[in-house]
Amino acid sequence: MAKTNAELMEKIVSLCKRRGFVFPGSEIYGGLANSWDYGPLGVELKNNIKNAWWKKFVQQRDDMVGIDAALIMNPKVWESSGHLSNFSDPLVECKKCHHRFREDQLEEKKCPDCGGELMFAKQFNLMLKTFLGPVDDESAIVYFRPETAQAMFVDFKNVLDTTRRKLPFGIGQIGKAFRNEITPGNFIFRTREFEQMEIEYFIQPPKKEEDWNSAFEMWRGEIKNWVTDALGINWERIHELEVPKDELAHYSKRTMDFEYHFPFGVSELYGLAYRTDFDLKNHYKNQGPYEDLDSGEKIYPHVIEPTWGVDRSVLAVLCEAYVEEEERVVLKLKPSLAPYKVAVFPLLKNKPELVARAQEIFSSLKKYFTVAFDDRGNIGKRYYSQDEIGTPFCVTIDFETLENDTVTIRDRDTMKQQRIKIEELKNYLNEHI
Repeated sequence: MAKTNAELMEKIVSLCKRRGFVFPGSEIYGGLANSWDYGPLGVELKNNIKNAWWKKFVQQRDDMVGIDAALIMNPKVWESSGHLSNFSDPLVECKKCHHRFREDQLEEKKCPDCGGELMFAKQFNLMLKTFLGPVDDESAIVYFRPETAQAMFVDFKNVLDTTRRKLPFGIGQIGKAFRNEITPGNFIFRTREFEQMEIEYFIQPPKKEEDWNSAFEMWRGEIKNWVTDALGINWERIHELEVPKDELAHYSKRTMDFEYHFPFGVSELYGLAYRTDFDLKNHYKNQGPYEDLDSGEKIYPHVIEPTWGVDRSVLAVLCEAYVEEEERVVLKLKPSLAPYKVAVFPLLKNKPELVARAQEIFSSLKKYFTVAFDDRGNIGKRYYSQDEIGTPFCVTIDFETLENDTVTIRDRDTMKQQRIKIEELKNYLNEHI
């Protein structure tokens, strides 16, 4: 089974490179530390996921607003948040080959590469450090953010003053984060540069456990709905892990991980944490940043934090959608996520009248959908080529099209074909995407 899963992962990685979803970063120079670039199809899939998230959790909710904050913040932010003192992993080094590993991810007390003896563990801070300005000294040290969360806490008062929001409400953000991981790997699952979709949901200071737990459970349900409805992932492939108290982050009172059955094992896809008032109290030390409407008291709202990894979402969607059938490989992506929604083909490349009509339909549909055009090779190979990248529908223009303005439309998953009028194409695609 392990071999089968390893082979599956290899096939997905190969497809991603061959068809333009994900390329190795800086490949012509030998690559760089598990960095990856999203190609033409990958960036479409990634953007479709991000746009769906923004629409669902920011634009369609009455209790949400969004921001887009800077990657580099004042270093005092990370002092106050506790990241400079607490954001670390246990690092061990092999005495023989000098390879380094995270101690908590090793199954045995010896080097997994050469079997050598390991040195004692030391804490390794994951903050990615750089210098700002023309002088590389201590005063110029800054950090790339390791999470998007802190900007939403630092900007809390600005958001409050400009939007006049009342509790409960949330701030959402999509953006890059950076962690100097000891052992990145498993394709785009664990990288040093990654993207998050994150919400800080502010609630009244709870008077009893049920007060914060109800908000926690609400977001637990929202994550489930996102996984099944937006991404099309079978919930049976998700494992909810209640993080033990002795493994909680320094800011968390309760954390739940939502793990997916990846080919390389069950690993974290999303997270949900109750951060209490830890962050706001550390950033607004003089008084609470929110004025209670009933008492007029300045209070520190508590926070429920659901976090979605963009890159891990892309990987989970690809793993879920990848199917091998007798004669074809097909990505059974949810149509709304597919890089191309429809492909347009002339039946024959050497018939100018078919090509002209196909290009006309292609141009018309491009106003409303992402559309591919292909006139290479035989029609069967073109169908299978689009199946492999997840295009849900293919439209073929043939000689009958020239006679009665109808086209053949083919469904990716069933491979069934039907004829419809050209004037009905837009409505048909809207209904099925």
